[in-house]
Amino acid sequence: MADMGRSSRAARGSETAATTGEAGRTHAQGPLSRPVGSGVAELRPDRDRPAAWSLLIDGAPQSLVDLADPTHLGFEYQRRLGHLIDLAAPPGRPLTVLHLGGGALTLARYVAATRPRSRQQVAEIDTALTELVRTELPLDRGWQIKVRGADARSVLERTPEGSVDLVITDVFSGARTPAHCTTVEFTTLAARALVPGGWYTANIADGGALPFARSQVATLGAVFPELCLIADPAVLRGKRFGNLVLAAAHAPLPVADLTRRAASDSAHARVEHGRALTDFAAGAAPATDATAAPSPEPPPGVFR
Repeated sequence: MADMGRSSRAARGSETAATTGEAGRTHAQGPLSRPVGSGVAELRPDRDRPAAWSLLIDGAPQSLVDLADPTHLGFEYQRRLGHLIDLAAPPGRPLTVLHLGGGALTLARYVAATRPRSRQQVAEIDTALTELVRTELPLDRGWQIKVRGADARSVLERTPEGSVDLVITDVFSGARTPAHCTTVEFTTLAARALVPGGWYTANIADGGALPFARSQVATLGAVFPELCLIADPAVLRGKRFGNLVLAAAHAPLPVADLTRRAASDSAHARVEHGRALTDFAAGAAPATDATAAPSPEPPPGVFR
């Protein structure tokens, strides 16, 4: 959820249908700043797209939403998750998707627009943020999107076995992924929720020698036999702090198609898979509920 994102502490809350037919906020109304559960939320009009808005929490970019074009994914990591959504099933086929972390619901909008009749559930602990998004950046009434005001892991624990095609994890508290959403136990719950052939995906952030990312590769590898990693080459070389996207499954992933899409994207990315990904993990230990730590704090100035 963000370039780089937010969400999560242990809590349960209400379930609401996040649907409306209202037009939404216009640029003529200007930016908006409002306290929400996780900090101060800001909606800033996008300079290049007349119906687009950036959502920031305490200055950290969370989401970009274009009310006129829900297929537009402005953040690099969201486009990489978009490639995975596109490849998860034949074009246009509806999916059942569980989003862990909601923000401005950018990826839920993308699924609804590109795969009509998809059924989606979103876990977003910050109910005040959800209300702000529903009011100012409303969703189409025909989209089957439900938002649960609860901790991501608690929603995952209650998700029926074999009930979803795709789990998208984009959970951040401030600019860090909470420890309890990074473990083998958490990943096992996600694997349990998937239908046969379903995929697990996650957005994380790391930098330098990438110890957190390496541990997350080991963590997913302890649960799933097939996985890949997508990231900017500069991030993989430790040149800058940034987002990395992981995908995992019990069946082979479409690595060749994904590699072509990542390479042709305006924000070029590299896909690591197989032996190269094993070498990347370099003996890192999987994270467990007993040993896990949150993802690292971004360095000063990373959001400027």
